[in-house]
Amino acid sequence: MIEQFHLTDERTHESSQLRTGSWLRGRLLLFDLGFYSFRRFALIEENGGFFLTRLKSNANPLIVGERRKWRERAISLPKRRLRDVLGNLTREIIDVTVEITFKRRAYAGKQSTDTVEFRVVGVRNEDTDDYHLYVTNLPDEFTPRQVAALYGLRWEVELLFRELKSLYGLAKFQTSDPAIVELLVVAALLTLTVSRALLGVFQERFPEIVFPRERWAKTFRSVAQLILEDLAQSLGYPPPNLAELMFRDARQPEKSRLLLSERVAEAFMRPSNA
Repeated sequence: MIEQFHLTDERTHESSQLRTGSWLRGRLLLFDLGFYSFRRFALIEENGGFFLTRLKSNANPLIVGERRKWRERAISLPKRRLRDVLGNLTREIIDVTVEITFKRRAYAGKQSTDTVEFRVVGVRNEDTDDYHLYVTNLPDEFTPRQVAALYGLRWEVELLFRELKSLYGLAKFQTSDPAIVELLVVAALLTLTVSRALLGVFQERFPEIVFPRERWAKTFRSVAQLILEDLAQSLGYPPPNLAELMFRDARQPEKSRLLLSERVAEAFMRPSNA
């Protein structure tokens, strides 16, 4: 469920909105390369949290240890650079500890350098015959294939934003007024929350049935008005009298105000010398 959100202009990088702190304890953050930062990795771990992301293609960290045992003739990896040995490996998975050096945030005009150790996991892709590499601080209880599977959950973020944009009107705003933008965002998030809550009810009631989220969202949107009507009646609010509603809102507000056709007719009815 949604806990908080912040509004920024489109030029603000989303990475700048991620604040590390005690809230990270016991949580796992899955993020793409847009949030990639060794300093951020260290801060997440220092706050008791966990992270998982892809290893950048230009990262070539020093291997300082192997986390799994291999047969005696396997290539020894410690004290070698990761990218330097990948081409010679035939094993299905890689699970090593690497050493990473990074710069801390500058204080009082000085910036210190620090060194940390993280886990790098690689799972061979059978189609491309290369490795998908991940950097994390998850413990060994998570196998390399489990780590790779967990990272796949990051796609849920993309699906969530696609749902918000395509079904709940967040693709483009027709206003630059911050108050109206916030109202539209809150409305979309509330709609999403209600949709997810109802989906949970259906999943609990029909555990043997699969309800794809995007298909569910489209269905929810198509019947949202009917849901509101049922909700209103259950709370004791009768449906509106449509005839009375149309009569009140569509009638001429002032008798003295003529319609265009009536003004034209009146003009032709006047004497010619008028």
